[in-house]
Amino acid sequence: MQFKQFFRNSRMKPWDGVIILLLILFSFLPLVIFSYQQTAATPIKDQKKATTAVLRVDGKEIRTFSLAQKGKTYTYKYEADDGDYNIIEVSGNKIRISDANCGDLICVQRGWISKKGESIVCLPHKLVIEIQTSAGGDDGELIY
Repeated sequence: MQFKQFFRNSRMKPWDGVIILLLILFSFLPLVIFSYQQTAATPIKDQKKATTAVLRVDGKEIRTFSLAQKGKTYTYKYEADDGDYNIIEVSGNKIRISDANCGDLICVQRGWISKKGESIVCLPHKLVIEIQTSAGGDDGELIY
């Protein structure tokens, strides 16, 4: 079947194909935009930035963990007064919750995080771990 015969025998017009093709191309636009933002967010080697993970429980900052490329590996156990606990593991420049006594264990399933803006949330314990970077300048201003 030839191309012209296809359009004569169907209800599709020639411009319908162009519109469908444009819609398919535009559907990939968010992928291009978000991948560009991820590459733009990667730190430049010339800038010295300190990466930290901030542990907050019920909105209050409990502790900060320094994340360095060649940092040591250690665990930290956060235990609330009511017996809720989360075991936090830091290994070099990444952090995770390795164990918890919450019911759903979504925080454990989240796995390792290491990029600026990533977070781990344990809703039953109201616990949040968030990665932040600060500029190496004098003011120590946080960059989000």
